[in-house]
Amino acid sequence: MTSLTVNDRPVEFQMEPQTPLLWALRDAANLTGTKYGCGVGDCGACMVLIDGQALRSCLITLAEAEGRKVTTIEGLSADRSHPVQQALVAEQAIQCGFCTPGIAMSAAALLARNADPTADDIKAAVPNLCRCGVYPRLVRAIQRAGRVTRRIETISAAPAPGITPEDAALAVPAMKPVSP
Repeated sequence: MTSLTVNDRPVEFQMEPQTPLLWALRDAANLTGTKYGCGVGDCGACMVLIDGQALRSCLITLAEAEGRKVTTIEGLSADRSHPVQQALVAEQAIQCGFCTPGIAMSAAALLARNADPTADDIKAAVPNLCRCGVYPRLVRAIQRAGRVTRRIETISAAPAPGITPEDAALAVPAMKPVSP
């Protein structure tokens, strides 16, 4: 079994250690916000935070994630109040929405280390592909989220989700919660 912390909860995955983290999150943990896009690390749809660093979960195995802290889009903010989530909605930077979770995770990692990024900083730190081409709005949204992070501005744009994390985290055979 592989032990790690997912969205601040210790878990053990009863899966092969060479299983990509993406599939463990989606199939075993029922955390489907992390998307499968290309499977080869090009698109960034599967981006998660691992120990605070934005990484493509399709390229990380469970064995490589052993003992580490993983945050998915579901763990970024249970009520969608994270500045990045709010700013993406406020700036209308979400079109089809497929790439949005990966972009949000890349942006959150960037803002955690640089709350006042330039457009060039954003382009370098958020390499995610968006088929809808909302890149100018993404830059504005991430810069706006930075202002919120720096407490220069407030946003209240994204509604709370209609399902609780407890209801979403259904019992699945390949994952066993670890008692604290």
